[in-house]
Amino acid sequence: MMLAAGIMSGTSLDGIDAVVVEIRGRRVKTLGFHAAPYPREVRDALLAVSNANTHTAQIARLDFLLPELYAEAVKKACAKAGAPPGSLRVAGCHGQTIFHEGSPVKVLGRRVASTMQIGNGCVLARRLGVPVVSDFRARDIAAGGQGAPLVPYVDYLLFRHRRKGRVALNIGGIANITAIPPNARPEQVIACDTGPGNMVIDGLVRAHTGGRMTCDRGGRLAARGRVNRPLLDELLRDPYYRRRPPKSAGREQYGEEFVNRMRGSGLPIEDLAATATALTAATIADAVRRFARFTPDEIIASGGGVHNPTLMGQLAAFLPGVSLASSAAFGIDPDAKEAVAFAVLAAETIRRRPSNLPSATGAREPVVLGKVSW
Repeated sequence: MMLAAGIMSGTSLDGIDAVVVEIRGRRVKTLGFHAAPYPREVRDALLAVSNANTHTAQIARLDFLLPELYAEAVKKACAKAGAPPGSLRVAGCHGQTIFHEGSPVKVLGRRVASTMQIGNGCVLARRLGVPVVSDFRARDIAAGGQGAPLVPYVDYLLFRHRRKGRVALNIGGIANITAIPPNARPEQVIACDTGPGNMVIDGLVRAHTGGRMTCDRGGRLAARGRVNRPLLDELLRDPYYRRRPPKSAGREQYGEEFVNRMRGSGLPIEDLAATATALTAATIADAVRRFARFTPDEIIASGGGVHNPTLMGQLAAFLPGVSLASSAAFGIDPDAKEAVAFAVLAAETIRRRPSNLPSATGAREPVVLGKVSW
């Protein structure tokens, strides 16, 4: 048995999720969860350095600021779990992605893939008094992978079923799927980022309201709008959606430039939100049909998108006959899912076990992930 903490702050930049879990073999029990929204000034500062022209000083300062916030969130999760930080065996911290380019590009005469997550592991380890595993994506990239998605390894551990084919779906800033055939072996798992999750919807709402609103809460704006089919069809022509896995996406594709492209259509915010919501649902459903290689019995959904009934309704309509349920029905809080995943990945690293799935990331071989700070 091992107690571990997981810290996740995703591409939607909405805040920090911290969880404390008990790991017994393949069984993972959540003991305490705490969600801490980013203060607006922190969120704005992170947006300013995410795939943007910036100054190295700002990146360095945020790299050392974030672990202070992460430590506070973990301590609150520990308090809810009734487990002091010192009782943890390890903490796994994804960090805040400010750039991700999983496919190699030409740089100064060589082709390289790259990624950067900030949130210094050494500082966090000192604040918590336990080992911290961070910078999970770099070693997979070093092994020829895209550094993403990494959660499929945990999806495989948690949701594999002897008779049922399942798709684990996470709708965060980016949406991703893990397709797990019945009685699957690790090399049979297919996973990829499908495209935008909440990121484009959030960006449209934030731009329209000058930052007063950061998301389409409950999908209410989209529910009042109409999907603009010509704009949706134009967006769906992106070759990314037809490219076979492994593949990954991020703010580089679906950030401010993409949002401004949609706003340039002149449509009212309700129609923009409806169209962006349809884009998310359509690309998830298309990825399930194209890449799962089996008709799933169940789709197990997590992430902030599960709280958007307009999005979930559209997704169900795109995938008739497939059971669509929240991960809560399987004992995993949908808001805590990715934080749980990085707790499990950290536990595997401490045990020196590989925890990427080459079938998902494209790596040449399984590798032990992350850097350990003591």
